[in-house]
Amino acid sequence: MSTPPPPGNQPPPGLCGPPPANGPRTYGPYGPAGRPYGTPVSVNALAVAALVFGVLCFLPAAGLVLGLVALRQIRRSGQSGRGMAIAGSVLSSAGIVLWAVVLTTGAASEVWEGFKDGARGNESLSLAKGDCFDAPGGLEGDTYDVDRVPCEGRHDGEVFAVVTLPGGAFPGDARITGIADEKCYALQGRYAMDTWAMPADVDVYYLLPSRESWRFGDRAITCLFGNTEAGIKLTGSLRGDPTTLDTDQAAFLSTANALDAALYEEPENTPDDDLTAHRAWAGRVHDVLGEQTEALRGHTWPAGARKPVAGLVEDLEDAREEWRKASTAGDAGTYYTHYDKAYGFVDGRATVTARKALGLAATPPVPGEDESRDPEAQV
Repeated sequence: MSTPPPPGNQPPPGLCGPPPANGPRTYGPYGPAGRPYGTPVSVNALAVAALVFGVLCFLPAAGLVLGLVALRQIRRSGQSGRGMAIAGSVLSSAGIVLWAVVLTTGAASEVWEGFKDGARGNESLSLAKGDCFDAPGGLEGDTYDVDRVPCEGRHDGEVFAVVTLPGGAFPGDARITGIADEKCYALQGRYAMDTWAMPADVDVYYLLPSRESWRFGDRAITCLFGNTEAGIKLTGSLRGDPTTLDTDQAAFLSTANALDAALYEEPENTPDDDLTAHRAWAGRVHDVLGEQTEALRGHTWPAGARKPVAGLVEDLEDAREEWRKASTAGDAGTYYTHYDKAYGFVDGRATVTARKALGLAATPPVPGEDESRDPEAQV
């Protein structure tokens, strides 16, 4: 007589013992892993994270690790999310390969620079000193894009300086334009030291931040040379500084430009209206000439330039004496007499001879000058 099994060990109704080894699996009121039917199946959190990392591709190594760990946990716990874990692992693996290619080819920096330029609006126009470029809309009006080109060929503009403005609120178009006028014209001589070599149809232009580009961090005033006639391009570089000149040429031009800067500060009013201001200015020119002659004497010139430079120094000493007399003139008439004599030594025959000996431009940039007055023709 068989003994019935205890009530707790009785098989569920309708089941007569375990299913055959090769037969279909039939579950009772509990599903896999003892989970009651009707209970929601949780999604593995690491699988979700792996998919997110894989799609965004910003930390592909983390996405791959999370995907592999998630697959292991899902096998043990029966959670859902296996597809997400696999997808995250695959995408992360592809991301690792992509990042490896980008980093080894240097494309990352190019992409980042392109992103920054696009985000900052007009700062995509950022150019460096010495760059030459074409502007699709020319150098007048608003410019939204430029194309860098070699300076040896034809181009719209050549950058000779970049002035960075301080941060803060947008100072206004008029204020920025005023700063550009002041800074750019003062800096052109540092880039193109030989003012005699500057073509007469070339002038100073600038690219300025707009109110819109200012919001994206654009703080650059770009000073550049361009042709004064619309549609006419520059050819070749205008650069003439210590990077392109030899030591003797740079030394000579430094002294010449110091005198030009002093002469440029001549008072606007005439000596008849403000003799005091003119006498003070003549005194400053006298002092600068003293510094210039000392610099010329103190430099060791090549054999072919020693005599021409010595002749120039003599002329400058004579000019200096005339400026001294002008600085003490008692009336406008006397001032004009010494003023005219002093200017007679500026950019004269001795200057042309010295420039020729040093291989510099030898024709003074005097607008409207005819050949009969050309110092070069008189030498």
